[in-house]
Amino acid sequence: MAADKSQKFWLGSVPSEDDFGDPITDEFIDGRTVSGSWAFMTPRNHYDRGVGLGTGRGQLYKKQEDGRFLKVES
Repeated sequence: MAADKSQKFWLGSVPSEDDFGDPITDEFIDGRTVSGSWAFMTPRNHYDRGVGLGTGRGQLYKKQEDGRFLKVES
């Protein structure tokens, strides 16, 4: 099956923990925090510290069966 060219995958390495010490397993957010800096965040930490999803705010990635992380929301 050919890959969908509109799909966007995370190209870098994904740390085992987010920037606040929680383990990253099946999903993470690359997003801006309320303090203005950007961070790797679990959904829980994003809820507490993130500013939402979308351009200039954050992107949600979910782990696929092949181990890659697909952007599913931005």
